[in-house]
Amino acid sequence: MLLTWQTFTLHKRVPLTISRGTTSENTNIWIKIHADGIEGWGEASPFSVSSEEKNPAKLLQELESIAPILEPFHPLQRQEIEEIFRENSLSSATRAAIDTALHDWLGKKADLPLWKLWGLDRTRVPAVSATIGISSPENARKRVKDWLEIGDFRLLKVKLGSPDGLEADKATLLAIQEVAPDRPLTVDANGGWTLDNSVKMCYWLAERNVLYVEQPLPVGRESELGELRDRSPLPIFADESCFSAADIPLLAPVVHGINIKLMKAGGLSEAVKMIHIAKICGLQVMFGCYSDSSLANSALAQLAPLANYLDLDSHLNLVDDPFAGVSLEGGRPVLNNRPGLGVTLRVKN
Repeated sequence: MLLTWQTFTLHKRVPLTISRGTTSENTNIWIKIHADGIEGWGEASPFSVSSEEKNPAKLLQELESIAPILEPFHPLQRQEIEEIFRENSLSSATRAAIDTALHDWLGKKADLPLWKLWGLDRTRVPAVSATIGISSPENARKRVKDWLEIGDFRLLKVKLGSPDGLEADKATLLAIQEVAPDRPLTVDANGGWTLDNSVKMCYWLAERNVLYVEQPLPVGRESELGELRDRSPLPIFADESCFSAADIPLLAPVVHGINIKLMKAGGLSEAVKMIHIAKICGLQVMFGCYSDSSLANSALAQLAPLANYLDLDSHLNLVDDPFAGVSLEGGRPVLNNRPGLGVTLRVKN
């Protein structure tokens, strides 16, 4: 199989601010696998769980080195290809792009969308939440109105963990509830709170009908999650603390759910493992994203009937998404019948 790629830059309609900083654009990589006259597509989106700079150059270097190694193999030789991934210690984003392209190739070879290949029921896809980043109350109110003009979002996700402290977090959330009092809220602190502040905020948020809190503690403070779970009136979800299936048994006793992201997991193959292990451990599952286009989000959405919550909204905040995949109706992704990921190039006006 032949592996080719090209970079593309995505620009956000509205910059997103979280506890680690603000992003307004991202340079991603579009990967293609060619074999038997069929082309499979994947996307690598550089990301970071710290405040360090994202590095697409590293992903490009990995592709340069791995492409000739993979060339003798056929896309159906998945076991051998996964061994090559392990032997070469590829980053999760590079693995995600190649693994996704292999799945897309398989779906196109079978002439079936992935959700059908997996035997899933697309009527069970949950609603997508729209994300409001850390901002002033005035900007938060405006952002909610902007989202509701784009689509009928039934759920709003609020980024907290402001460097200005808990009072700033509270002001932002109250402003959002003023504008959308009928919309359920979830909260993601992106590791921006201490244990004590997490407990205080969980009680305050519970009084305001927030559904759950995601990643309240920073990476490296997982030993405190058990105490937080015992003291919190709200469910706790792990995001940055949970990359792969191997992390789940350790987190299962101290959280209520996990956030699976394609780039963290390293592809759809690992995402499937994570879903099943999480459910065996009694955990809820949400799907999230980084600065991903419709290509990556449509890929993970193929598994959406297995999720409890969906945070696959990054492509909806782009002014120049080159791809078209899952559509949005009534606040829910609609999985189409096109083969593979169901993604095409967007028609330019």
